[in-house]
Amino acid sequence: MKALLYGDTFPRLWQNTKDDPGKWLSRLVYLLGPWFCFFMVEFLNKNDLIEDFAPWQVFFNLIWYYILFYLARLLLGRRRRAGVFITLLCFAVGLVNHYVLRFRGRIIFPADLQAWRTAANVLDGFDLSFDIYVNHALILLIAYLFLLFICPAQKKRDSSPRLLSLLLALSTAAYTYAFFFTGMLPALNIYTQQWVTQANGFLLNFTVALRYSRLEKPAGWSEQAALDIMDAYSPTLADETVTHPTNIIVVMNEAFSDLTIFDTLDVSEDPTPFLHSMEENTIKGLMYPPVTGGGTASVEYEFLTGLSNSFLPPHCVAYQLYMNKDMPSLSTLAASSGFSSTAFHPYHSTGWNRPIVYDYLDFDTQLYNTDVTSPRYVRRYISDQRNYEILYDLTSRTASKPNFIFNVTMQNHSGYAQGWSNLPKSITLSEELDKADPKAQQYFCLMKVSDNALSELIAHYEQVNEPTLIVFFGDHQPSLSNEFYEALYDKKLNERTTEEILKQYAVPFFLWANYDIPEQQNVVISSNFLGMLTAKTAGLPLTGWMNFLSDLHDRIPVITPVGYITADGTVVKDFDQLSPEQQDWLHKYEMLAYSAIKNVSENNASFFHLPQ
Repeated sequence: MKALLYGDTFPRLWQNTKDDPGKWLSRLVYLLGPWFCFFMVEFLNKNDLIEDFAPWQVFFNLIWYYILFYLARLLLGRRRRAGVFITLLCFAVGLVNHYVLRFRGRIIFPADLQAWRTAANVLDGFDLSFDIYVNHALILLIAYLFLLFICPAQKKRDSSPRLLSLLLALSTAAYTYAFFFTGMLPALNIYTQQWVTQANGFLLNFTVALRYSRLEKPAGWSEQAALDIMDAYSPTLADETVTHPTNIIVVMNEAFSDLTIFDTLDVSEDPTPFLHSMEENTIKGLMYPPVTGGGTASVEYEFLTGLSNSFLPPHCVAYQLYMNKDMPSLSTLAASSGFSSTAFHPYHSTGWNRPIVYDYLDFDTQLYNTDVTSPRYVRRYISDQRNYEILYDLTSRTASKPNFIFNVTMQNHSGYAQGWSNLPKSITLSEELDKADPKAQQYFCLMKVSDNALSELIAHYEQVNEPTLIVFFGDHQPSLSNEFYEALYDKKLNERTTEEILKQYAVPFFLWANYDIPEQQNVVISSNFLGMLTAKTAGLPLTGWMNFLSDLHDRIPVITPVGYITADGTVVKDFDQLSPEQQDWLHKYEMLAYSAIKNVSENNASFFHLPQ
C-alpha cells in the first residue's frame, strides 16, 4: 500500500529538491507553460487578460491548457518535448485564429474545420503580414522556448507518483465528461460567445462551442422514422391562381418594433403612423422571433430555413454551429422558379459568419457596406433611406428578370446612447419612461425616421410596372433597460405571465404587393413560418418541407423557445401543456429539423428541395 501511494518519490521530495535543483526548476518552468500559452494565444486573439476576462474565464481556459500539457507529457514522456510541442501547437493555432479574426471578424469555431481546404485555396488573396499582436506572441513563444532549453534535459522518461498519476487521470476524465456530457455549463451559465467571439478566450470558446455542437437526437428519432414523416409530403407546383411577382424583396429591419402594443406606452406621437395605416393589398400582424433585444442571426436562420431555434441548445446561434450546404432555403426555392438572389446587409461582412452561411443558402450575390456608394448615415449606421435606394437600383437594373432580395438593415441597431447625427429629436417620452431609460428617446426617434423611409419604399414600388412583393419585419425588439420594460408592464419582469413575456418578443410584420392579394389584419406567426407564408403568397412551387410547415402552422402558428400560441389563440408555456396531437406535431417538426441540420440522408434532398 505504501508503495502504491508514495512510489519512491514523495519520501525523498525535500532531499531531491536540494540534491537536484535543476530538475525542480525544469518542473516549475513546465508548470508555467499553460500560462505562457494562454497569454500568447490571447495576444493573438486581441484580448487583454487583465481587462477583458472575468476570473472564471481565466480559470476555465487554464484548465484546458493544463490538460493539454498533461496529455503531451504522458504521450512524449519528457517535459521539454511536451512543452515545445504544445507551445508550438498553441502558437500555430493561435496564429491561424488571428488571421481568421483579422479577415472575418470572429474566431475559429469547430464547424470551420470542415472548410479548411476552401480557406487554404484563397490564402494567397489575403495580407498575412505580421502585426503588433503577432510580434507580442512571438516574444512570448521565444521566451518560453528559451526557458525550456536552459533547463537541464531529462535523461530518462518522466514519471510521477502513482497516486498523483491516478488522481490526474481521473480528474482529467471527470472534468472532460462533466464539460461535454452533463449540464455543468448551462448550470454555470457558460455559453458560446457568438458576437464578440473573443470574449470567452479562444480555447474556452472553442470547447464550449464543441460541447454545444453536439445536438441531441429527438426521442424516437431514426433515419427511417424521419423518412416516414417525409413520405407523407410531396412537392407541389406553382400556384397559377395568383399573380407571380417579378420582385420578392424581404426587408428584415434592425430592431424595428411597435411598442404601441403596450397600452402604457406614453409618447408624444405615434412613432410608426405609416405602418399602422397599411391595409390595402397587405397581410399584416405580429411576428414572434426566438430572441429579444439582440440575436439577429437567429431570426434570419428561422425565416430563411423554416427551422426553429427551439430545438437548439440555448444561447447558441445556428449560423456559427449548425449550417450545411443542404439546408432548406427560401433562396434555393426562389431559384427553382428562375429568381436570381441577393443578400444585402449595409454593414461589415464579418458579422455572424454571413459570407459562408449565405453561400450555403444559395445566394448568388452578397452585398455589404463596402458595396454602398455615397453612403448616408443616421448616427453611425447607413440609413434605411439609403439602404432602400440600393434596393431600387438592384430591381431597376434587372427590371424584367425575377429578383429575390434578402435585406438586413442596420440603421436602428443599439446602443441608443450614440450621438444624434442626422436624427431629429422628434418624439418625447413621459417623465416616467424617460427616467426608466433616458436612451429610449433615441430609439423612438429612430422608429419615426424608419417609418418615413418605409413610406418611401412602398411609394416607390407602387409606381413600378413589375409585380413586386415586399416582406417586411423587425428582427427583434430593442435592447432597452429592464426598468423601461417594467414601466411598460407596470410590474417586475419576474412577475409576468407567459403571454406577457411573449409581448416583449412581438414585432410587426407585413406582406405588401403592388398588385391584388387577399388582405389580412392581426395575423400572428413566428419567424420560422414567415418564409413559408412568403412562398405561398408569391405562388412559388412548394417543397415537401414547406407543405409540412403549412400544416404545422395551421395548428400551432407561434413556436418560440419562450412558449407557444395555438390556432385558437391559447398561449402555452411548456410542451407538456400542449394537447397530445399538438405534441405529436412538434415532435415530427423536431425530428425533421434534426435531419436537416445533421443532413443524415441523401433522401433529405427530395423533401427539403425541389427536384432538379
